[in-house]
Amino acid sequence: MASRLLRLHLHLRRRGGGKSPAASPAPALLLAARLFSSTSCYSSSAAPSPAAGIEKVLVANRGEIACRVMRTARRLGVATVAVYSDADRGALHVRAADEAVRIGPPPARESYLNAKAIIDAAHRTGAQAIHPGYGFLSESADFAQLCEAEGLKFIGPPASAIRDMGDKSASKRIMGAAGVPLVPGYHGAEQDIELLKLEADKIGYPVLIKPTHGGGGKGMRIVQRPDEFVDSVLSAQREAAASFGVNTLLIEKYITQPRHVEVQVFGDQHGNVIYLYERDCSLQRRHQKIIEEAPAPNVTAEFRSHIGGAAVSAAKAVGYYNAGTVEFIVDTLSGEFYFMEMNTRLQVEHPVTEMIVGQDLVEWQIRVANGECLPLSQEEVPLNGHAFEARIYAENVPRGFLPATGTLHHYRPVPSAPTVRVETGVEEGDTVSMHYDPMIAKLVVWGESRNAALVKLKNCLSNFQIAGLPTNVGFLQELASHSAFETGIVDTHFIERYKDDLLSTSTKASGESHDVAELGAMLAAACICKKDHITSKESIRANKTLSVWYNSTPFRMHHFVRQPLELELEEHDGFSEKMLKLFVTYKSDGSYFVETEDCTSGLDVKVDHKGDHDFRVDAAGLQTDVTLAYYSKDNSKHIHLWNGKHHHHYRQTMRVEDVADDSSQPSHASEGKSHPKGGVLAPMAGLVVKVLLEDGALVEAGQPVMVMEAMKMEHVVKAPRAGYVEGLKVTAGQQVFDSSVLFTIKVGGCFLIVSRKACSFLYFPSVSQKMGLYSLYYMITVPLQRLCFRPL
Repeated sequence: MASRLLRLHLHLRRRGGGKSPAASPAPALLLAARLFSSTSCYSSSAAPSPAAGIEKVLVANRGEIACRVMRTARRLGVATVAVYSDADRGALHVRAADEAVRIGPPPARESYLNAKAIIDAAHRTGAQAIHPGYGFLSESADFAQLCEAEGLKFIGPPASAIRDMGDKSASKRIMGAAGVPLVPGYHGAEQDIELLKLEADKIGYPVLIKPTHGGGGKGMRIVQRPDEFVDSVLSAQREAAASFGVNTLLIEKYITQPRHVEVQVFGDQHGNVIYLYERDCSLQRRHQKIIEEAPAPNVTAEFRSHIGGAAVSAAKAVGYYNAGTVEFIVDTLSGEFYFMEMNTRLQVEHPVTEMIVGQDLVEWQIRVANGECLPLSQEEVPLNGHAFEARIYAENVPRGFLPATGTLHHYRPVPSAPTVRVETGVEEGDTVSMHYDPMIAKLVVWGESRNAALVKLKNCLSNFQIAGLPTNVGFLQELASHSAFETGIVDTHFIERYKDDLLSTSTKASGESHDVAELGAMLAAACICKKDHITSKESIRANKTLSVWYNSTPFRMHHFVRQPLELELEEHDGFSEKMLKLFVTYKSDGSYFVETEDCTSGLDVKVDHKGDHDFRVDAAGLQTDVTLAYYSKDNSKHIHLWNGKHHHHYRQTMRVEDVADDSSQPSHASEGKSHPKGGVLAPMAGLVVKVLLEDGALVEAGQPVMVMEAMKMEHVVKAPRAGYVEGLKVTAGQQVFDSSVLFTIKVGGCFLIVSRKACSFLYFPSVSQKMGLYSLYYMITVPLQRLCFRPL
């Protein structure tokens, strides 16, 4: 009822209709060259560079957003300053800036969250303004206030608005007073855990626990039952403290089928606020968005007008200016929307809005910070076409989307075009560190319709090449191709609801059959041999060491020798245990005959080497372009093949010249992956936050043993089976590598029970048998004097 009354109120008060103007050229085609505003408010006439007030800007961030801001600043003639930690000394954003200043060691608290070091860097380089990007200090009211106190323009909202909206409890109270619809919940300052539990009981389960500060899904917990509440609160508090420095929480009724719809707002320092339409960000994992789109699908013009008007009211209630995003939960069952929070910064997903309105929001930010008025009125904001953004992460999809680290041995994004953008902060050879967010790139596409944009998204994902560490590219392909997503029927449970379908295909080699993987292996084998010959000949002519791919009995000397090559198909991060043993015969005409070990299938392949990684192959008369990437890692050779929409990852388990005795060569599955029986490996590289048990402690299957943290996300390491903990190898505060042994779960042991009259020795092969024997003994013996447990 509240939101319906608000809609009527907004309908009567709304100054602009927010209607799309007459058809105009595609905004994506105009975006790169557009210049905005003059000194008069709501003017769309050409405007000069804002150099009169801001001649040099320091970007207090890293990665793709730093590169993004610098690109616009450079176009405006504004000089740029980068800041970097020791981990980012050679990073792309450092190389992209006119100047760069070191601000500290890798941990964010000592570098990108070090406000004093950033302010000092601005003064040292003569910057007049600081752009905070997103994350880190972007939503710190204290930092915004410090900038102003130091005579620096903060390219963002006023500190008062950040403070009001940054405290989610306070923001709920302000929004309630402004008539913006709210989800039922507790937003009070009292944080006693018993009080919080009482409030949750009043609200009714399920409830959503959220930190009062920060964003990005960090610290959020869905609690289904009262007995889960206390542990969820403690975990949320730890993660909130680590991410935002504040551990206060709020509790809300959990909407069971919500859509996440957010509205881009923009205000100037003259009291003008407009909205630039909405984005749907419902496709999420771990409460973090991975595909966003604008405008939201399957909404009416009336809904768009009402939710946009509510967002403007929210911004005006706190005196907001510059870029901001008001996030709403939309109940798919009732159609009602509720205020969730306001992000007082430029969002990660801002490019999809830029693509549909044809405006550069970073330029708007710089001009508004310089005191200029908004370049457009509400009625002048265009709405053309549809845009998607896919966030490409280094993460281990089969392991619950845990963040991954590693080197980008091969990195070839799709080429940028007027309707395709790749926002990235890395290049081939760079390393994704455990210290920061694992996002590699953002792929942004635009089309005249949602269907056209979705087709473009699928095609671009198929051609986005990354090798060297696990990524979510295959998973994004499955999401974009899912029939429910194609119709625009989404909510925040989409991934969980269709998880089995999505993972059953994305964790295979691009979801393809064994036959397709076998064909890919044949093509890869032929390309490897072709590259081997070229490298060998060049090395011999140059009197250099031969390639690692070159074998001791080269094909060029034995044209008709049948050479073995054994590959192992890897399904992203898990071994498929499908060994593909192939035999390659080099023929006198320069082609190759590749066949399987059992000779059931074979293929004539002609290979033309087009470039370092690119080949043109003719397989049985069918010509196609393939890309081959290969590198050494963990004492194994990794081979990636891209053939059209197919991507395959293989391991070469032995050198070609060492295949004389197959039995003498261990497979990679036992090299480097072997660990003591019962050993529990680190699921990711990260920091051990808390160790909950000691050596010798009894555990049940699924019992938490320790808490790890990576990229500010907590992960609880649980016992995979019942037993007792042995060989605990880590302590709190220790950094560990992915797949390193943390501890071992042993099964079996003995009890030495000493009573007043007897001493008994009981052996048990399992914990359950031990407990049964102990109970039996307790019932039939005299009271215990001492109990001693010894693992075997």
